[in-house]
Amino acid sequence: MKFKNWFLLILLFLCTGINAQIKNPVKFKFAVNDLGNNQYEAVLNATLESGWHIYSRDIPEDTGIPTEYKVSGKNIELIGKFQEIGKKHEEFSEAFGGTIIYYSNAAGFKQKFRLKDGTKPGDVIAEITYQTCDDRVCLAPNTLEFNQKITPKGVTPELTAETAVKGKDSIKTSEITVVAPANSKITITETSKLDPKELKIKSIDIQNPLTDCGTGSSKISENYWTYLLLGFLGGLIALLTPCVFPMIPLTVSFFTKGNKNKAKGKRDALMYGFFILLIFVLLSVPFHIVDGIAGNIFNQISTSVWLNIVFFIIFIFFAGSFFGYYDITLPSSIANKSSKAEEAGGMIGIFFMALTLVIVSFSCTGPILGSLLGSAVTGSANVPMLLTFALAGFGLAWAIVFGLLALFPQALQSLPKSGGWMNTVKVVLGFVELALALKFLSKADLVSKTFLIKRELFIAIWIVVAIGLALYLFGLIKFPHDDKKPKLSIGRKILGVLGIGFVIYLIQGFIPAERPKLQLLSGILPPLNVSYFHDEKDGILGMHPEHDFFTAIELAKKENKPVLIDFTGYGCENCRKMEEFVWSEPDILPILQNDVVLASLYVDDKEELPEDQKTKIDLGDGQVKKVNTIGDRWSLFQTVNFNNNSQPHYVLITPDGKVINTPVSGYMEKEKFKKFLECGVNFYKKNK
Repeated sequence: MKFKNWFLLILLFLCTGINAQIKNPVKFKFAVNDLGNNQYEAVLNATLESGWHIYSRDIPEDTGIPTEYKVSGKNIELIGKFQEIGKKHEEFSEAFGGTIIYYSNAAGFKQKFRLKDGTKPGDVIAEITYQTCDDRVCLAPNTLEFNQKITPKGVTPELTAETAVKGKDSIKTSEITVVAPANSKITITETSKLDPKELKIKSIDIQNPLTDCGTGSSKISENYWTYLLLGFLGGLIALLTPCVFPMIPLTVSFFTKGNKNKAKGKRDALMYGFFILLIFVLLSVPFHIVDGIAGNIFNQISTSVWLNIVFFIIFIFFAGSFFGYYDITLPSSIANKSSKAEEAGGMIGIFFMALTLVIVSFSCTGPILGSLLGSAVTGSANVPMLLTFALAGFGLAWAIVFGLLALFPQALQSLPKSGGWMNTVKVVLGFVELALALKFLSKADLVSKTFLIKRELFIAIWIVVAIGLALYLFGLIKFPHDDKKPKLSIGRKILGVLGIGFVIYLIQGFIPAERPKLQLLSGILPPLNVSYFHDEKDGILGMHPEHDFFTAIELAKKENKPVLIDFTGYGCENCRKMEEFVWSEPDILPILQNDVVLASLYVDDKEELPEDQKTKIDLGDGQVKKVNTIGDRWSLFQTVNFNNNSQPHYVLITPDGKVINTPVSGYMEKEKFKKFLECGVNFYKKNK
């Protein structure tokens, strides 16, 4: 697949955003038909809402997610492969650059099987993995499971939990209503016996904590203005690239000199800038209006090992583009259509002129926008709003420049002339993209728990990148579009010196220390205990947190201490910042070491749960979603009991499971966290 199509595919996948409700455009109905002679047929029929489609299993490689239908179970033997039923549609997709095969309105899937022992019942488990799309977006791939017990004629059914409920010896069950992030109700059915498999703790009541001292907002505080500033800076940098900078004087001159009515020309130029801002803001709209398949889809994306590896590869490609080895462009057909629309004239024509500028400059702006996307998607729970602010900042930079130059066209004469300095800007961005790429590879390494990229190795690679940047700025390294004899301007020399200074700053990271260093890179570097000087099993800051809630509760009972639940993640940057620069403070660390039992629960741990601890979530209509990993378990545990899915999230509870004070979330100042801790700990000591 061409790289431009890979990039479009990633953007398309990221657009499966979160909203107030779960989007479910396809409904399934499962049945098992008796064909006679000990042969059966597991049939799954799908009904799709108008405009949506589901891919066939025969879809060509790299053109979508093929539907997979699997049937298994106790006493089951398959006969042949599964069959698809329905009217297939084939059409060429510009996004994928190939033909896609799909079903719309309705589709069916059949799998024949027999009972290995025709004198005994069988348990049929049907599992389907699929992806639904319409003409605008695709929802994230989903896997559902359907169960049905079949009993041959003349055979007495076995006593099961479902059938025993009606008898005297019924097995009691409990229904746990989960308020998911998307405000949907999920019901979990499992045995009522209190054991580690129990997700809902009845004693936990976040609405009525034991005390109200030291409380703070339980909502994570997002610094939207930081992303607005980052977007603004990114927009200014993009203006200095060869794809955009030469367009500034040409475009402004067109409005101010090409129109006899100068007042109208300036007004049109200002509207041109406004439309540029509007277009960039509109790029974030799908993240708000498109309903995701699950409320925590962005958290799943940010902690996916393979997607972080994909981001790593994409950023390497971005770097290669900035270095000048190739260009990343959108399909020319898109630019051509937009350019033709300019002929409409008036405000519509101005809008399409702005759209054309955004499209044709994609070669330089795409990697910068991609960096904003990657940063927001993998760094926050509230992705859509962060992207809106980041893209608004990006567009605002362009709107201000074009608007001011339209009002003061004489300033065009003071602009520097196009030249080799613009290529220098691109190459510098290439080195930045290389450094950022390592961040995603490191996150994949942490989530997979391979721990191959140690803190010192990460720092060493960044030092190599920084040295490479300094050598380039001093003219010792050249790239394809550089002048043979580049002029070393004062700006290049200053940046080169700053690069050397950054190398010196990084070197201190090689010096072993109990207190963390490199505070500017907190949350980007691997944790302190992922190091050649420390073992990840040694804990952090001399502490060995429990990673199981129930184990922590038992320990708290023995030591008569409250439990501090730390909902965290291997890919959580704010969690690392809290650990390194708040937990490590001399008036915080002793509390954590001596006065509480610390339970760090990783919501992105991909390790499989033991079979006897796996849970199934009943979504209704016979649809069941599996909870197979440790991360699934603690993520659901957090949602069930605390109606929250952000990390870090801190909760103080008593050994008998009562919430002491209002939980707090997100990266916070030391004093706020200290107040939260001291309040809960002191209250427990007085009342234990």
